[in-house]
Amino acid sequence: MYPEIDIGPLTLQTFGLMFALAFLAAGALIAKRLAEIGKPADWAYEMGFSALAGGIVGSRLYFIVQNYDSVKDDLFGKLFSGAGLVWYGGAIGGALAVLLWARYRGFLGLALLDLCAPALALGYAIGRCGCQLSGDGDYGKAWNGPWAMSYPEGTVPTDETVHPTPIYETLAMGLGAWLLWQVRDRFRTGVLFAIYLVYAGTERFLVEFLRRNDVVALGLTAAQLESLAMMIAGIAWICVVKRRHGNLGRDGAPVAVAQET
Repeated sequence: MYPEIDIGPLTLQTFGLMFALAFLAAGALIAKRLAEIGKPADWAYEMGFSALAGGIVGSRLYFIVQNYDSVKDDLFGKLFSGAGLVWYGGAIGGALAVLLWARYRGFLGLALLDLCAPALALGYAIGRCGCQLSGDGDYGKAWNGPWAMSYPEGTVPTDETVHPTPIYETLAMGLGAWLLWQVRDRFRTGVLFAIYLVYAGTERFLVEFLRRNDVVALGLTAAQLESLAMMIAGIAWICVVKRRHGNLGRDGAPVAVAQET
């Protein structure tokens, strides 16, 4: 594990490096897509800053809510500490900030959601590389299979071999980002984001069976319940589009042959 990289007197946190790289990669993808649809590529920088600011605030607040009993004696200190970033909280906070930005730019609509879908998957995949490098406790349950590994030097160390779930998620969401990018022009506006919801929700729901999170209800973890909500929302969205238009393809064209307009 490499939780930190020392460069002379400078110490860099690998999780932070991957966090920054995730935003840069997502921003580059968004800039490319903005240029394709005739919008200013510079908007990608504005979106990235909005998502970063909102994501940090949202992830910290979500962490405080989830762990209130253990942090209530020092809420202010925990709020501004460097630890405790929860992905779902960051996603909510970042999304709200980007929606506010989009309203300011007059770009608030389903096209915005489609624009973000591949970038969200790519950013998540790269972010999980940070979890793997730092050994931050997001690894899975005890396991002695062929690719099991331990994290003795991680920020949350363990000598027991476990499922390397950050690797699973990086591979799954990296594939998801590629797939979403490949089909970005084949669907009616909004459908690409609905597909992202189903894909990302399914990925997280399944990997949770291998992770160490506590069950909260119905034999499922909090992340699984949240993932189910994503999946249901995405499926319902697709069903509504299918019922209204009879076809998911852009401008009514079959999905397999739809072309960019």
